[in-house]
Amino acid sequence: MSRVSTIKMTARQFLELGEDPPGVRLELVDGEIAVSPSPIPDHAYTVGCLYTILKNYIDEHELGMVLMDVDTIFGAHDVRRPDIFYFTNARRHFIGEKAIEGPPDLAVEVINPGNERADRKEKFKQYAEGKIKHYWIVDPKQKTIESYVLRAGKYVGRVRGSGSDVVKLPPFPKLEIPLAKLWRRK
Repeated sequence: MSRVSTIKMTARQFLELGEDPPGVRLELVDGEIAVSPSPIPDHAYTVGCLYTILKNYIDEHELGMVLMDVDTIFGAHDVRRPDIFYFTNARRHFIGEKAIEGPPDLAVEVINPGNERADRKEKFKQYAEGKIKHYWIVDPKQKTIESYVLRAGKYVGRVRGSGSDVVKLPPFPKLEIPLAKLWRRK
């Protein structure tokens, strides 16, 4: 019987690959490169609008830093790229030169066709295990937003908004987010 070597790529090796090829987005999942298509216009619009709302609020109140779409190390063999993430001022030291080197205080994933399972199941579990305190899932197609808080290693306390609701989500109890501004008009 012959053995086949299945060497996992490390996060450090993955980060040395450089830019993603045109039209795809790469992440490292359990030592294997995962490929997903580039975002569609609805996804990009929602990410941009939500990022702007968060950035304006966070900057105005000097709460920390919000970033988009940067490699985030979740372990020796895992690198993900949350659409949006936030660090409090006390935790900004996790923002490295090439990647994020510790769990953000908030990760936001905007569902793109074909990645719903990854965002709702795989990343949901991995972000909880990675100790990300807050996780938001935004669905432009269904026009919904869901917010979860990490307690005892599991996401709980789902807060949900939809359509044209105005929501306040942890960790920003005073920030009003008018959901109608997140959905691209067609």
